[in-house]
Amino acid sequence: MKTKNNILLYILFIAFFAILLPAGYLTGLLSVNTISVWGRYFCFAIAALGIDLIWGYTGILSMCQAFFFCLGSYGIAMHLLLKKTVAAGAALPDFMAWNKIETLPFFWQPFHSFGWSVILCLLIPAAFAFIIGLVLFRSRIKGVYMAIITQALTLAMWLIFLRNETNLGGTNGLTDFNSILGYSLSASSVKLALYLVSLAVLCTAYYCCYRITHSKFGKVLQAIRDSESRVSYTAYKVVDYKLAVFVVAALLAAVGGMLYLPQTGIITPGRMDVKASVEMVMWVALGGRGNLKGAVIGALLVNFLYSICTSLFPDSWLFILGFLFVITVLYFDKGFMGLGDTIRQKFSATRLKTSQTH
Repeated sequence: MKTKNNILLYILFIAFFAILLPAGYLTGLLSVNTISVWGRYFCFAIAALGIDLIWGYTGILSMCQAFFFCLGSYGIAMHLLLKKTVAAGAALPDFMAWNKIETLPFFWQPFHSFGWSVILCLLIPAAFAFIIGLVLFRSRIKGVYMAIITQALTLAMWLIFLRNETNLGGTNGLTDFNSILGYSLSASSVKLALYLVSLAVLCTAYYCCYRITHSKFGKVLQAIRDSESRVSYTAYKVVDYKLAVFVVAALLAAVGGMLYLPQTGIITPGRMDVKASVEMVMWVALGGRGNLKGAVIGALLVNFLYSICTSLFPDSWLFILGFLFVITVLYFDKGFMGLGDTIRQKFSATRLKTSQTH
């Protein structure tokens, strides 16, 4: 029965986002901007799947996923900006000319090629995640210390990216892109295509994560979450498993960032600050950690609420988000996806208590 319900939920999800929303746009009921906004939400959901793998299934609270997300975005942004610069007949991007830079920095050179850009957008976050994870996990850092150190790392990288000396746009970031692979980013058809590609990648990422969590590898991850000390006495190398899932989570965040950039048209260091990392974790907590559907629903629903609340109450979003988080932690620890089970358990307990009293 549970499997049938899951299949029905997947069908409804795909039917709504792959058929109904595009049909609404094609018939004029929805604007192309609405479609583009939901495409960005899919990118956030891809990153949320990685957070759920490492936090919900492995028990490692990582607060640096926004950094990996931005690495993917910056890589694609560098390629698009170079393409625009070459098409305009200029030698350097505008912000470099303003900063009196005479030659293109060496680390920008590979991003002339779209293929190399995609490869580097995956390799660089994976390399960072491998090095960070290797140091932290071999040092047996976990729990709140893991959260603090990864949060400090995010803060450090945010400060580095803010500086003009990094040649990545500084505070203003990278923006003003015209096209991708020869197609205009302002065209409605391109925005719809990016939306559908983001949806397809989200479904693929969900399937891969589902296979991981239901494999032997996934069972070991859950065992590490439930009792790492016991798993360490077995033949399984805990550090290797934690390192592997940390790299996978970074790759998912980078893929989300790569798809996010052409749909939003700008990437700044603000997308990787501490607040952004905390919000990513809250998506999973509100949706229901340890539940891949919860990670996706949490990312989509929270960002949808963000769009509504910032329009109606521009200065109150953080208070609303904080209230939702507190209520979830106190009363609905399984998040939105576990809301029905939590209410049913509380109702059953109350009814049992009442029957025993009588």
